[in-house]
Formats: sequence, C-alpha cells, structure tokens
Amino acid sequence: MVKRSSSSSSSPKWAQKTIALHPATRGCHLITPKIVKEIENDLSGFKCGLAHLFLQHTSASLTINENYDSDVRDDTETFLNKIVPEGRSAPWKHTLEGPDDMPAHIKSSMFGNQLTIPITNGKLNLGTWQGIWLCEHRDSPTPRKVVVTLTGI
Repeated sequence: MVKRSSSSSSSPKWAQKTIALHPATRGCHLITPKIVKEIENDLSGFKCGLAHLFLQHTSASLTINENYDSDVRDDTETFLNKIVPEGRSAPWKHTLEGPDDMPAHIKSSMFGNQLTIPITNGKLNLGTWQGIWLCEHRDSPTPRKVVVTLTGI
C-alpha cells in the first residue's frame, strides 16, 4: 500500500510502500532494479530527498556495494561464512530454528537492516558502480519485505 502526503511540489512530501521480495537462495543478491521498479512512480515526484529502506527481518540484511561484477557478491558471501562459524559444532546457544539461524542473526547485525539513499531529480543518487543488495543468510529461501519511505520536496 502506498501512502502519500498531500502537498504542493515545493512543500515537503512523503510516500511509503512495502515491497515483497521473492525467496532468494543464500547469498548476496542485487535488488536495485526491483526496488526502483516498485517505487519509480512515486520517486519521479521528488526533486530532492531521501529514500529509506528498512528490511523487516533479522536473518537477512541490506547493503550497498558493487552492482556490476557478481564475483563481488560471491566473495562477500565467502567472507561472511569464514568469519561467522556455522554448523552443529558452532558455539551458539540459539539453535531452535536450525544451525544456520544464529549465524544469520549475526551476519544481519553486521550489515544491518536499513539504508538511506539520496534522491536527486526523481532518481536514487547511487554511485556509478553502486547497487542495493539483499543478503540472504539462511539456507532455506524465505520471502522478504522491504519498507521504502521517500521524503523530500
């Protein structure tokens, strides 16, 4: 559902939408095209502002990184798996939801669940090689939701 303020083009305004993401395999996934497609009608109405993305989950994360070479996403997943122990021999107490759940919570906290991106002339003002990633930290794919809030003029 999209909510909007009712104001003139020079007054502050906002819009908000919850975007459902299809289940993704474990790893880092470029989601910029999906996010932009879902918000482009509202986004085009902002000359200057901020887009805030909030992932409503504790076992996945959002980050901004390389948008061209998928090896960067693969290497990031490899790095995360090396620094956060997994499996039944890992030292975690929280294992009720499976041996990958606690490591997923730790990885989620490392990258975080929210991003803020400038809006300039109706577009997300990302750098040339920057893209929005969803990092899925669980072994079993799960649908995810991102709340996008746009604010500005």
